[in-house]
Amino acid sequence: VQLQASGGGLAQTGGSLRLSCLASGFSFGTYAVSWFRQAPGNDREGISCISPIDDSTLYEEAVKGRFTISRDNTKNTVYLQMNDLKPDDTAVYYCATDMRPPYSDSCRGYRHTVDQWGSGTLVTVSS
Repeated sequence: VQLQASGGGLAQTGGSLRLSCLASGFSFGTYAVSWFRQAPGNDREGISCISPIDDSTLYEEAVKGRFTISRDNTKNTVYLQMNDLKPDDTAVYYCATDMRPPYSDSCRGYRHTVDQWGSGTLVTVSS
């Protein structure tokens, strides 16, 4: 099981980036996948999740209206489109999933149930 995040980089305030999370080693299409981030000196926090059942999504208030999570099961990839970036978005971003039932196919409680972490990708937003 492997999750590999990519797409981070440097952006200006108001700019955009798109992160990708490539999954391998498991039936990706049947699992909820989430994005977390960890800013310097802060705890890791969940920011968004996408369900495998109907592609329903959840967003935390800090990113709602600016970030969009989506998935392409044919490419085993989940995306995070980040628009209107702010310096507070500076963080290492991780994708994650929980393969244990009953969490595996639901975003309910996604912020507290993770058993597979992907690699991180650094996003830096300059003011």
